[in-house]
Amino acid sequence: MLIYERELEVPVLLGHKGLLSYFAAEVGKRLGRDEVPVRFAVTETSPAGYRCEIGVMSGVGDAPILKPPSIFELRRRLGENPDSFNVVLLVPTGVGAEIGGHAGDAGPVTRLLGAVCDRLITHPNVVNASDINELPENGLYVEGSVISRFLQGTAGLQRVRSNRVLFVADEHESSWFTEAAINSLNAARATYGLDCPRIVRLDPPVKLTAEYSSSGRAVGRVEDLQNLTRALRPYLGQFDALALASVIQVPRNYHMDYFTSGGEMVNPWGGVEAIYTHAVSMLYDVPSAHSPMLEDEDVLDMDAGIVDPRMAAEAISSTFLQCIFKGLQRAPRIVTGAAMGTPGVLTAADVACLVIPDGCVGLPVLSALEQGIPVIAVRENRNLMQNDTAALPWAPGQYCVVENYLEAAGALCAMKAGITAASVRRPLLGARVDVVHNGLALVQPEKAQEEGRERVAAGNHRP
Repeated sequence: MLIYERELEVPVLLGHKGLLSYFAAEVGKRLGRDEVPVRFAVTETSPAGYRCEIGVMSGVGDAPILKPPSIFELRRRLGENPDSFNVVLLVPTGVGAEIGGHAGDAGPVTRLLGAVCDRLITHPNVVNASDINELPENGLYVEGSVISRFLQGTAGLQRVRSNRVLFVADEHESSWFTEAAINSLNAARATYGLDCPRIVRLDPPVKLTAEYSSSGRAVGRVEDLQNLTRALRPYLGQFDALALASVIQVPRNYHMDYFTSGGEMVNPWGGVEAIYTHAVSMLYDVPSAHSPMLEDEDVLDMDAGIVDPRMAAEAISSTFLQCIFKGLQRAPRIVTGAAMGTPGVLTAADVACLVIPDGCVGLPVLSALEQGIPVIAVRENRNLMQNDTAALPWAPGQYCVVENYLEAAGALCAMKAGITAASVRRPLLGARVDVVHNGLALVQPEKAQEEGRERVAAGNHRP
């Protein structure tokens, strides 16, 4: 079984309407019968078309489980449940995001936004920081492909008190790294009560290789996935979540280049980790998360000195495991089918808003567009993606651009309070008056109000 990345050029769709089904059809035309997409992103939109990057899994027939459903499947929500205010926070992995593109450096953002909502649903890339995971108490740690399914209405999330976590680690050539991984697991059991009585030492391992796409996005290749699926066969039904640790092959110089780049180099390891966990969660319908194992003692002993603060969590760790153990301990259960109607199960109807870096277009954004879920895009979180997200066919008031996450928190507070953000800003314009004559509406805005709108538009481009 193999997971690899493909790049596609897809002709532009007039008005960008119905993109989710359009991309499903276009991708379907270009994949073989034994190939399944596991991850999808639009890296650039132009007048001619969309440049798309797709993580593809082949050899699915070798897996000891059913073929996974389409990642493009959508089940429309009937409306929003106003009983709670739940927010989804995304920082896509491997896109070089200024905030959240390194080692858990979006953790403060998570705690900030978590303070203004009832539940904050986010993914490992946002809070994973090697030996640190500062997910707030009301946060839900959800693997990226599961968040897509959640927003698409094909899966629900059920909170748990704890999970039985199965830890699968590569059989490393150096016993030091294998023993360090075991010690990390036992430290989690001893200090915060992780339920993980068993470690599977995978030999031969799954081979992970980090790569970059033509857009500069971190991607990768996963070979011999069947080594994992065969190893898990005796344990099916005995675990609720999967923690994975593997060596990721990168050019030797990447380690020092990354730490000395001052944050300019896109983290090369996250992209291949993302397609690996996407595939695993799709195949087994359980939460999963991955941490890299260093290749050898020489890499372990590298001294990059004082690094960019966003990378510091990685610079001080040797196993990078505690963040995923802590996250998976209470990661919500994935619920599908009729069970999604069970009391306490969160579905797409329970989502009040999605918060993204500006310019990112993937399955979550396309799903929010179709589901009528409001989206807040943050300009300050610059990244590699070259899309004008505002050009998508949003409903009036569905899409909002803010400068930073502090402003995003304010916008969420206004949404939660049920007030329009315009009411707390000045100038406050009067309501437009329409004159209806014999059944025909004649719009007649007053000159002063029209001039006021022009002043606001000139000084503030946010809707």
